[in-house]
Amino acid sequence: MGVQQPNDAVLGSGSGGRVYSDDHMIVDIPETAHLISQDSWIQVAFVLTTGINSAYVLGYSGAIMVPLGWIGGVVGLILATALSLYANVLVAKLHEHGGRRHIRYRDLAGFIYGRKTYFLTWGLQYMNLFMINVGYVILAGSALKAMYVLFPYDSVLKLPHFIAFAGLANIVFAICVPHLSALRVWLIVSTVISLVYIAIAFALSLKDGIEAPPRDYDIPGTTISRVFTTIGASANLFFAFNTGMLPEIQATVKEPVIGNMMKALYSQFTLGVLPLYAVTFTGYWAYGSESSAYLLNNVNGPIWLKAVANICAFLQTIVAVHIFASPMYECLDTKYGVKGSALAVRNIAFRVVVRGGYLGLTTFVSALLPFLGDFMSLTGAISTFPLTFILANHMYLMAKKMKLSSLQKNWHWLNVWFFGFLSLAAAVAAIRLIAVDSSYYHVFADL
Repeated sequence: MGVQQPNDAVLGSGSGGRVYSDDHMIVDIPETAHLISQDSWIQVAFVLTTGINSAYVLGYSGAIMVPLGWIGGVVGLILATALSLYANVLVAKLHEHGGRRHIRYRDLAGFIYGRKTYFLTWGLQYMNLFMINVGYVILAGSALKAMYVLFPYDSVLKLPHFIAFAGLANIVFAICVPHLSALRVWLIVSTVISLVYIAIAFALSLKDGIEAPPRDYDIPGTTISRVFTTIGASANLFFAFNTGMLPEIQATVKEPVIGNMMKALYSQFTLGVLPLYAVTFTGYWAYGSESSAYLLNNVNGPIWLKAVANICAFLQTIVAVHIFASPMYECLDTKYGVKGSALAVRNIAFRVVVRGGYLGLTTFVSALLPFLGDFMSLTGAISTFPLTFILANHMYLMAKKMKLSSLQKNWHWLNVWFFGFLSLAAAVAAIRLIAVDSSYYHVFADL
């Protein structure tokens, strides 16, 4: 078994490998069918920034600011940013724990806790990523529909049709791009088009806000409904900043893997969050409690400019879906021994069947229950909180317990219990929201 030098890339072929850790110790690499140690920290920073500035940012004015108001929304977003950075740093520092490189979230949890937690983490992670991608496909369909209604020739096509078109586009892209490292130029494209729709949404919201009469910023609803929507919005706060697949992304970065990941994370949570803040706060300022779950439905401006923003939002979701589906792709490619050229007939056929089936199911669920804000809340409650905060703090506590002071241990336990309670409360609130919306709308609704 060879030893990888610090800047070498590794392509898993069933035999694993070894690398030098940040401390110049030799660590083992588990087998994988995908490339690891291939990407610079800048490329990884682009991946992370693509995640937080995806088309989801067009919904935060309505999904976060409306239920929380100015004080709750602004303070909540800043706190969520800081706490999310902290939790992600904890996970990143465990990447080479115990002399083994943990390239999957479930591998890290299984190494620390054992086989049962390995499978529990796997289930939580894939549920998290599946629901994130359901939301992305809903967003993609909403973007296509928003562009369609700008040119009112007829009203034959409804939201479920556009969700189906979005699903097909995602399937084609997933077949053409074999793994996460292969995105490369697409990350640059994704960043550019993200800035385009964010800039357009920001500029048009700013114009509308300047020209509009005073807005209503009161939190809508009855006292009981406000309690539930506030709890649900707290889940959306943390959903905005977390991927639930940090070890998988970290697996692609070149050595020194921990040091380079720190650079990528600091870039994500400083410069990377500025576009999100800008469009979220400006959108709420311009439209108040009338802010939509898809901000481009609120803005007024030239039809061609709104059409450009919508098509950019649609295209960006395709790249984002591929990022968040990549752990599933890596798992199946490794399990079934995908090797050799990505253009080999066998490998193309495998991607057509397996990735097509996975994205087909994702598209079906998206069209069946197209309640985007509710899905953000539910995802944050039942998977983002456990994966990113509860598990991260407890894993770090277990891995480093001999090196932590009593004060540090108590701090991590406080995080575990606080986010455990918040997760439970947010899950109840999200399920209630979905039940309420389901009573108002039928399945395959045209929202």
